[in-house]
Amino acid sequence: MKAIQIGQLKSAFSSILKEVKNNGETYIIEYGKKHQKIAMIVPYKEKKKKRIFGQLNGQAIIPDNFDDECNEINELFYGDTQ
Repeated sequence: MKAIQIGQLKSAFSSILKEVKNNGETYIIEYGKKHQKIAMIVPYKEKKKKRIFGQLNGQAIIPDNFDDECNEINELFYGDTQ
């Protein structure tokens, strides 16, 4: 883990990003004369979850009339259409 001032970060941004990407280096960004720590640049690690097809199979029940329309709700949306 390295600390870097904002001025240095501005002038060497591309090379710092290459180091983060290629070497896994972490940088703490400091600001001002007191070197106040304000942010970090860390390598991005993509999390890949293995997806399981049908993992909720049997846990949800969809009734046979799921797609049936309800006249009461249709009237609320569309008004009296008869």
